[in-house]
Amino acid sequence: MEFFPLFLDIKDKLCLVAGGGETAMSKIAVLRRAGAAVRVVSPRLEAFLESQAADGAITHIRRSFEATDLTGAILAIAATNDPAVNRRIAELAGEQGIPVNVVDQPETCSFIMPSIIDRSPVLVAISTSTASPVLARLLRARLESVIPAGYGRVATLCRRYREAVKARFAERRDRRRFWDRILQGAVAERVFSGRMAEADAAMERELAAAEPGGEMGEVYLVGAGPGDPDLLTFRALRLMQQADVVVYDRLVAKSILDLARRDAKRVFVGKERNNHAMRQEEINRLLADLARAGHQVVRLKGGDPFIFGRGGEEIDTLAAQRIPFQIVPGITAASGCATYTGIPLTHRDYAQSVTFVTGHLKDGTVDLNWPQLAQPNQTVVFYMGLEGLPIIVEQLTAAGVSPDIPIALVQQGTTPKQRVYTGTLSGILADVERDPPEPPTLIIVGEVVRLREKLSWFSERRDSDQGATTPRLPGS
Repeated sequence: MEFFPLFLDIKDKLCLVAGGGETAMSKIAVLRRAGAAVRVVSPRLEAFLESQAADGAITHIRRSFEATDLTGAILAIAATNDPAVNRRIAELAGEQGIPVNVVDQPETCSFIMPSIIDRSPVLVAISTSTASPVLARLLRARLESVIPAGYGRVATLCRRYREAVKARFAERRDRRRFWDRILQGAVAERVFSGRMAEADAAMERELAAAEPGGEMGEVYLVGAGPGDPDLLTFRALRLMQQADVVVYDRLVAKSILDLARRDAKRVFVGKERNNHAMRQEEINRLLADLARAGHQVVRLKGGDPFIFGRGGEEIDTLAAQRIPFQIVPGITAASGCATYTGIPLTHRDYAQSVTFVTGHLKDGTVDLNWPQLAQPNQTVVFYMGLEGLPIIVEQLTAAGVSPDIPIALVQQGTTPKQRVYTGTLSGILADVERDPPEPPTLIIVGEVVRLREKLSWFSERRDSDQGATTPRLPGS
């Protein structure tokens, strides 16, 4: 976050604008909409600003900027056509602790003007941190089309009933749940259609019928996908925004966790091989306890919760205790990582089947059905197999797999830190010894790996912070 987003009350407060051209005019318009008392300093004004000054809507000082013009101002905007004057305004404002915006000189600004969607009292501010004002305007245009004007009326209704709801529900959790129901139900729909009297009547009925506390919560078992937040489902995002508590593990990317409701409690239950922050049995019990306490709980799991995610064990506990739950599938790591590396898991010429296996079992071993995994014309994907890679290589070779069969290791797939190691079964151990990958790393074994060079599309970063690709298969 390069700038801290802040909504400032400037109603009836003095704001200085230096400059009287078109750029200054657009800034003045926004300040006036927020109710500011605007002082404009400029030798000349655009005709429209002249008329506003004549009407007393703005105060105009007809000369060039002077230091005393900042006296009493709570913020300043430098919009003259002289960069040196603008810099001087920024310096003086900084010395006096007055927030200042300098048009087209972002390096001298202490605040920036966002693109605004106005559904008063609802405001949406969009910023690209000065990177591209045009992009901010494009984003605003897109959001304008999906945020109905009725949201302002909804917010006004919420303001009217805020104290009544607060008096009815002592617990914040109960208030939030009540408002969730109101804002997604019949009351809000009546407001959107302009039937305000009906909306008030429905709101009164909801308040009278609502019972504080005592409600059973629910658990949402959500697949977070392999790492790229764009791969989340709409349903997953919606439930993440509703949850009181988010229970997550180490495979959940921070960029995904950041999409959960900001004030939701976050509980880390990460597990690594031989290092569990919380045992699975304790996680199962925690989910049940939180729901019984009335919380809406998101259990956020990397990949898909039903593919090596132990989701079945968690809902087994919930079902046994008759606790409501929902399951939201996610893109499993095998599919996501293979896609982002350009390795199709099946292909008519190379693999007619694909097998997903875990790289270590419940007892910590890698005791798998190796003859089955050695069958030709298939792709084998090992989850959590990095530590057991020497055993995987040894056992596949012993089961008759060719030492020249291609193999790929995908580190942090689908993210900007994705890194792909490709080689052969016989040579991969030497490759990773020279440059060890970090978990989470997925292992793909099969002839389909040969297609990576031809089908790769996702650009992997090549700097020290983001990882780098390693040499491809010999001859590729």
